[in-house]
Amino acid sequence: MRQQTKKFLLLLIGWFFVALGTIGLFLPVLPTTPFLLIALWTFSQSSERFHDWLYNHRVFGPPLQDWSKHGVIPLRAKIVAVGTMAISATLVIVFSSTPWYGLVAMLVLMGIGAGFILSRPSRPRPEDAT
Repeated sequence: MRQQTKKFLLLLIGWFFVALGTIGLFLPVLPTTPFLLIALWTFSQSSERFHDWLYNHRVFGPPLQDWSKHGVIPLRAKIVAVGTMAISATLVIVFSSTPWYGLVAMLVLMGIGAGFILSRPSRPRPEDAT
């Protein structure tokens, strides 16, 4: 793929995820930070200007900086993520005819995801804050 085409596609993908992250500010079931992390990565590969803009943005910048510097996932994001997983699992178990091994696989994968999310700090440790 030509470099110019790759850069253009990465910019499109980045702006798509910025839009999704922005929508996530207003819809509690749509995560904001993961979408913005994807956008930040795509911008890092395609536009230093947009990367710096997003990383230092008044609203979007602080959670991106907390993740980048401290691996922080805010408590609200943890609650929404784990709550959404629990609701989704319940709906699948109650309303689908998924075989038992599919349910077990889903629950194991959700458990791994929830474990990772819950293992991250909710705010920077005082000695990490600078």
